[in-house]
Amino acid sequence: MRSLIIMAALIAAPTGARSADLQTEHTFEARVAKTVSYRYLRSLPAGYPSAPERGWPLLLFLHGAGERGADLRRLVKHGPPKLLAGGPNLTAAEAAAAAVLAEQFIVISPQCPTGQVWDDDAVLALLDAVGAGLRVDRARIYITGLSMGGYGTWSVAMKHPERFAAAVPICGGGLLIDILLRRGDERGPRALPGIWAFHGAKDPTVPLAESERMVAALERAGAKDVTLTVYPEARHDSWTEAYANPELYAWLLRHTRTNAGTPSP
Repeated sequence: MRSLIIMAALIAAPTGARSADLQTEHTFEARVAKTVSYRYLRSLPAGYPSAPERGWPLLLFLHGAGERGADLRRLVKHGPPKLLAGGPNLTAAEAAAAAVLAEQFIVISPQCPTGQVWDDDAVLALLDAVGAGLRVDRARIYITGLSMGGYGTWSVAMKHPERFAAAVPICGGGLLIDILLRRGDERGPRALPGIWAFHGAKDPTVPLAESERMVAALERAGAKDVTLTVYPEARHDSWTEAYANPELYAWLLRHTRTNAGTPSP
């Protein structure tokens, strides 16, 4: 009998009142801080010491998962660090690309620690530190990366497009939400002066669709200069051909940001 009375009371209780009792408003506040650190390779243009008044273009390179660790020599396996390291095994196209890098760009190549992925905050903090110590043309800062570094390039460039004049993600992918949330923002990802993505059509590691959907989303958002180059026979290594393309570096240098401030001291 007592059970029946309790059940009747529960049934009779106003539903709205019970819902209000279940959810109450609260506020949470905390200070979150972290220390970031990268070791990196740095290459200065040949004319850097003799041109103290000149600001130089900066290319930030993010490597792939296989080059993580604490040995910077691993970075010279691929991409701009490989080209700048030189050697007899470079093709004629790679040697020509290396010459342009050595003459025209400050090249910064950080190394991601073992077991980690690229951290947006750490990458930007490195960029700030380098810019504070070198004569960098703030209107011509570029970011590129391959595989895991391609993902890192998409992430940093889409979240912070105001920091770069162009981005070159290779066989990577990104989060569509980074584009969708700011598709109507004149200072959002669509305002990045240039985006040139590369991918292999037969990539078994990172599907071509990863690059295709990011480029399509940027086009729908109104990006003016976004290109996807697909190498029809390439598998995961689409970066060797991309970085050996002399037009890539000419294309980078044609892109600048307006209202980027004066060159770093």
